[in-house]
Amino acid sequence: MLSADWSQMLLPPPVLIPLLWPRLQYPYQDASGALFTHRAQTNQRGAAVASFCAQQRNLPPDAAMDEMEEELKCPVCGSFYREPIILPCSHNICLACARNILVQTPEAESPQSSRASGSAVSDYDYLDLDKMSLYSESDSGYGSYGGFVSAPTTPCQKSPNGVRVFPPTVPQAAPQHHLLPHPASLPPIPRNSCITCPQCHRSLILDDRGLRGFPKNRVLEGVVGRYQQSKAAALKCQLCEKSPKEATVMCEQCDVFYCDPCRLRCHPPRGPLAKHRLVPPAQGRISRRASPRKISTCTEHELENLSMYCVQCKTPVCYQCLEEGKHGTHEVKALGAMWKLHKGQLSQALNGLSDRATEAKEFLVQLRNMVQHIQENGVEFEACLVAQCDALIDALNRRKAQLLAQVTKEHEHKLKVVRDQISHCTVKLRQATGLMEYCLEVIKENDPSGFLQISDALIRRVHMTEGQWGKGTLTPRMTSDFDLTLDSGPLLQTIHQLDFVQMKVPAAPMLQLEECCTQNNSATLSWKQPPLSTIVVEGYILELDDGNGGPFREVYVGPETICTVDGLHFNSTYKSRVKAFNASGVGQYSKTLIMQTSEAGVPPCDIQSISTVAWFTFDPASAHPDIVFSNDNLTISCNSYDDRVVMGSSAFSRGVHYWEMTIDRYDNHPDPAFGIARGDVLKDVMLGKDDKAWAMYVDNNRSWFMHNNSHTNRTDGGITKGSTIGVLLDFTRGLLIFLINDEQQGPVAFEGLEGTYYPAISLNRNVQLTLHTGLPIPDFYTPGEADPTSSVC
Repeated sequence: MLSADWSQMLLPPPVLIPLLWPRLQYPYQDASGALFTHRAQTNQRGAAVASFCAQQRNLPPDAAMDEMEEELKCPVCGSFYREPIILPCSHNICLACARNILVQTPEAESPQSSRASGSAVSDYDYLDLDKMSLYSESDSGYGSYGGFVSAPTTPCQKSPNGVRVFPPTVPQAAPQHHLLPHPASLPPIPRNSCITCPQCHRSLILDDRGLRGFPKNRVLEGVVGRYQQSKAAALKCQLCEKSPKEATVMCEQCDVFYCDPCRLRCHPPRGPLAKHRLVPPAQGRISRRASPRKISTCTEHELENLSMYCVQCKTPVCYQCLEEGKHGTHEVKALGAMWKLHKGQLSQALNGLSDRATEAKEFLVQLRNMVQHIQENGVEFEACLVAQCDALIDALNRRKAQLLAQVTKEHEHKLKVVRDQISHCTVKLRQATGLMEYCLEVIKENDPSGFLQISDALIRRVHMTEGQWGKGTLTPRMTSDFDLTLDSGPLLQTIHQLDFVQMKVPAAPMLQLEECCTQNNSATLSWKQPPLSTIVVEGYILELDDGNGGPFREVYVGPETICTVDGLHFNSTYKSRVKAFNASGVGQYSKTLIMQTSEAGVPPCDIQSISTVAWFTFDPASAHPDIVFSNDNLTISCNSYDDRVVMGSSAFSRGVHYWEMTIDRYDNHPDPAFGIARGDVLKDVMLGKDDKAWAMYVDNNRSWFMHNNSHTNRTDGGITKGSTIGVLLDFTRGLLIFLINDEQQGPVAFEGLEGTYYPAISLNRNVQLTLHTGLPIPDFYTPGEADPTSSVC
């Protein structure tokens, strides 16, 4: 950090100033090549998102830009932004609109109250959000924009919340952006003026600089200008001799716009010209809009160029700001470096939102197809119903009208549910697309300081919009099937009792493996019906074999979905299955579940195995709250930058077990940890930091084993996206071994293991992985004989 005390420096000021000035004012000049390369990479990433925005309705790029029009309009006047300024809450407003919504606070009435509040406004900083709490949202003055409404007011007129509204100096109409007065001709802003954000309703007292203290949003102004320019006129062919026709393509290599006749005549698709890339005219117009980088000046020192970025205040600063001491003790970084960093963060956030928008697009296609299927099924069902009812006697015809009404009601209900979901999803997709288009236009800006003024707010908005596509949002709320069949067999005297009956047997139940377990000589099994199944189930039949490979026998018949079977043999392997039934018959069996009971006289084992291997999922009940589950609790990620622990749903205490994790996402080279843990392991630190866990943590280059915060056996070889980490736990030898991509990583990690352990993982928000269980033991490993003196089960 530089100091203004020249007496403490070795060189005299005339020599030191020329040496330091170029580095402070233009810290990114030497890195111009790197900045250019980064911008090209950023534009490539943005092009993928822009491509989705254009393709999601099969529109050209300029047509897709219509989605972001609401992002470019002032919340006060409803028109496109004109000279926008950035409020401390990161929202934007026109400069003229800001003057119109100014109000005078009651402190101006009393000198004593002015002195009391002087400390709150004497050292103004537009990023100091604490000052925004001087007025609550319910008493902020929002809605009392007397200066904005054309009706004149008097200086003594007050709004209901106690703030006074400034009347215009002369009666005037609502401001028009194309006839804005010169700033010098505007009346001065009185002291103790207050402005309220029209979007978040937060209030702020202005300092002596007034509205000049708010930075101008040059990036937004540039985006509005380009948007209005794109709507100005259609592009014309550059080769037509008389009355040029509207261009249909542009050649990126020739940089010429062609109509169809001129393209066929002057640019035939053969020879060297066949390799040229032809794009729509709107896309060619966008490629021509590249503007040179603007050199921005400081708002406090108009003759100084912005060259640094204050990390604490989150604002670009100039050399004089550092010398005068306001930012002298703050951490500052090069403007170009922070520009690249924030552009990368915004691009990364857009990738996630683009994925959600792509899923939403596919989901909308699924819903539209479902509408067609519902209509087809409904028509088919109605035709079948009419054919059956026409074959009956007159009494049946009177009943036919009632049945048709019931089918139509169900038909309309299904269509209404699906169409409502289509409408809701379309609105959310339009909002997300508009935000993406706006962010892409912001990324194209070459003004580092202007970009950094709004980048944090845009990044937060992108993450917030992405979070709206939560679990369940892209799941149909209704099926397209009509599970109704008309029974035409009743006798004539029972026609008045005619109604719909279900003629389908239930589907096979699904075993809930996370709730199935054994304890001593008892076994507990749990099951459920498949999702979206509407067939009525009257009961279930649970069957077990004799524990020795014999035939199955019924052990439970009833409506419950969980059952505990007692009195089984110790140290035996039982096969179990379940099926459902109703009046139409008995459904198919579920998958067979193989369970092992405990040995007599030893503690219970919590192991569940299917086909002699262990199946389990991640356990949401015992996981840290920051862990995010998906894919039926087989895929996890994290909301925190800190390491968080999640355990498996099953505990192991004997046998040989092997499971794997696939890395679905790996950003910024984090070091997730994999291993085993006791049930009381710490959940808010990396796995292996305490004495309750045995783990391997690994980054992109190497790995370490860790237990009780002791790091051992550093081994080369890391992970990337798509890598597979295997964990081999052998209780017969008391060993724990780790594998990366089917190769053993380092030596045996831990020995002498005995007791009960859970599979465990720690990760942060830079990692997403998927669990794979029920795997056989790797071929390279041969399990040993159990220790006859061991007392574990």
